[in-house]
Amino acid sequence: MIRPPKPPARPDKVSFWRYVRLFRQDLLSAHPARLYRAWMAEFRTPFFRSFVVNDPSVLRVILNERPDDFPKSERVRHGLAPLLGNSVFVTNGPVWKRQRRIIDPAFEGGRLRDTFPAMWAAAEAATARLASQSPGLVEVEQEASHAAADVIFRTLFSIPIEHEIASRVFSEFRAYQRNQPIVNVAALLPFARWLPRLHRRSTLRAARVIRGLITDLTAARMAEIAAGRAPDDLATKIMTTSDPETGARFDTAEMVDQVAIFFLAGHETSASALGWALYLLALFPEAQARVANEAAGLTPEFAALSRLRFTRDVFREALRLYPPVPMMVRENLMQEQFRDRDVAPGGQFVLSPWHLHRHERLWDRPDDFDPDRWQTDPGRASARGAYMPFSSGARVCPGAGFAMAEGVLLLAMLVRSLRFETVPGKVPMPVAHLTVRARDGIWLRISPRESALTV
Repeated sequence: MIRPPKPPARPDKVSFWRYVRLFRQDLLSAHPARLYRAWMAEFRTPFFRSFVVNDPSVLRVILNERPDDFPKSERVRHGLAPLLGNSVFVTNGPVWKRQRRIIDPAFEGGRLRDTFPAMWAAAEAATARLASQSPGLVEVEQEASHAAADVIFRTLFSIPIEHEIASRVFSEFRAYQRNQPIVNVAALLPFARWLPRLHRRSTLRAARVIRGLITDLTAARMAEIAAGRAPDDLATKIMTTSDPETGARFDTAEMVDQVAIFFLAGHETSASALGWALYLLALFPEAQARVANEAAGLTPEFAALSRLRFTRDVFREALRLYPPVPMMVRENLMQEQFRDRDVAPGGQFVLSPWHLHRHERLWDRPDDFDPDRWQTDPGRASARGAYMPFSSGARVCPGAGFAMAEGVLLLAMLVRSLRFETVPGKVPMPVAHLTVRARDGIWLRISPRESALTV
């Protein structure tokens, strides 16, 4: 039985300092195997208490029923602050609510349909780039990053990845991505929260360059809006949307923060999911053939996405096995009691899609690749309580629909034209950088798909 790669778990009992070292090496393998069965596991440090939560009923309380009582933890904010500033991904309370009131309309209703032509153009460009390397050995994570960055620049600023600034942002972000973990290790240590966290010099430099380039793009768009000649894309929509409660709009500095998270969420997470989806299809050629057959009649119209049912289930399964954001951290503001545990204010609740999506009590054959599970009653039942690649509740990712459309379209168009095969001796091992990536990349052999030559 072939199973997709999964990192080994650490021994059940280790010292705190050993945990810190493991955590720094790889977040995914720094945890014990029991978390794949536990409903709630407590981890005590000398400085705070942390709880990994897999119980769907507790998750509903934290994410859906009382989200204001469980804000995002400052421990995550510290790690991402150099790039994301005060963006919607890291803020809480009234600031976050104001930001969502301005951002959400850009992703509602017909706006997704409006972005489809730009997605299609980016998918065509990605297919052509890969086809030019066929037949051959390709590191598809890098190609997935290129394609996802192209999508976000075309839909956000109406420029392709080949644009000078877009190309530079993409180049700098590749360096940033490999150097920056999801949580800064210093956040585990007993420093006062107001003290600055230590970041690698290369991380700080890349963040400064990226934000400087985004500032140039944002200022130029503000000028185009003022002159009445701005294109009708996502950036223009967000910059011209007023807060319905105050009437205020984002200024340039605020918009820079938001563009930084749009690029992170709309590029980095999509690239992670697409790379793993391509690997899974290479590992399971029968599923790849089904995707190719389904995509054979794909046409450049938004309604065509609804006909890619199996391709969508493949992408869902890739998000289940390799959720781009493997863990989220919330902090309780008041005394709580969950599963007979008393938790004082300031406890850290780790909500782990990585463990939840592979939980042995919630999923049938949790480590197996089975896209057909999504069309079964047990699979749908598991998904309702144990599937949250885009979070859930009030803080669900506003671009979740965008990401699903983008991922399914890119996957279908690539597989329609190209065949992907695994390479002996090159098994990608998942690790957590900003998102779940392969330690040494995902290497696949690509070749033209014969049926595509006559389409």
